[in-house]
Amino acid sequence: MSLSLNNQTVLVTRAAKQAQTFRTLLENQGAHVIEMAVLEIQPPSSWELLDQAIRKLSSFDWLILTSANGVNFFFQRLDELKIDRALLNQLNIAVVGKKTAKVLEKQGVHPTFIPPDFVADSLVASFPETLSQQKILFPRVESGGREVLIQEFQQNQADVIAVPAYQSSCPEKADPAAVKALQAQQVDIITFASSKTVQFFCQLLTPIFGSKVNLKQALARVAIASIGPQTSQACRNWLGRCDIEAQEYTLEGLTQALLDYRSHYSVDNSS
Repeated sequence: MSLSLNNQTVLVTRAAKQAQTFRTLLENQGAHVIEMAVLEIQPPSSWELLDQAIRKLSSFDWLILTSANGVNFFFQRLDELKIDRALLNQLNIAVVGKKTAKVLEKQGVHPTFIPPDFVADSLVASFPETLSQQKILFPRVESGGREVLIQEFQQNQADVIAVPAYQSSCPEKADPAAVKALQAQQVDIITFASSKTVQFFCQLLTPIFGSKVNLKQALARVAIASIGPQTSQACRNWLGRCDIEAQEYTLEGLTQALLDYRSHYSVDNSS
């Protein structure tokens, strides 16, 4: 039986406007939550490419959405350009993740396809149609996420139009309260829900702690938790390890992974 997160301080590194859902899940299990926003979500440097694609929406066979941010910014532009949403009825829509699907459904649109294990890596392998000659619109983060996904589509002779829909950037400085808690070794678990959060976390804190080595030493007794395989690899690349990985790549799955970890940790310490 899983133990609760009582007496555990969990550092959440999601973007400020996206942390509340995860915070609630953790607090419901008794955790003390500290937020340290290491991502700022902003519009792309230009709407031009996305606008061009939206104006030609009827020419696409599929729309691929891999994040809640992608959904929100796509529909923001759709409405601002006064494009009839009925055009979406002619499109097949694939989304990655339960949360992305829920955000899409809040827009009154239901996805055609969701990969079975909620990760973009399985999208091509489990795609419900032959990809050859399919024209695919892929609104994504401006800095060029999901390059492997695009390459896999292209290898299967799909015509992929990837356009910037939003940008994620690193804040100018780390939250002082979170830094103080880390310096005082008051944090038990740090959670990461994307590879970018790992990168920006390290970029923000390395100068404060003086070096990468010092940062790793400061986190020696802190458990590093990841939402899925790609994020786990980023943890290993930037922090040298990953202690906890969600089996289901969702915030609920990550919460359960923390519960399972605490359960095993408590059993090991009592034996």
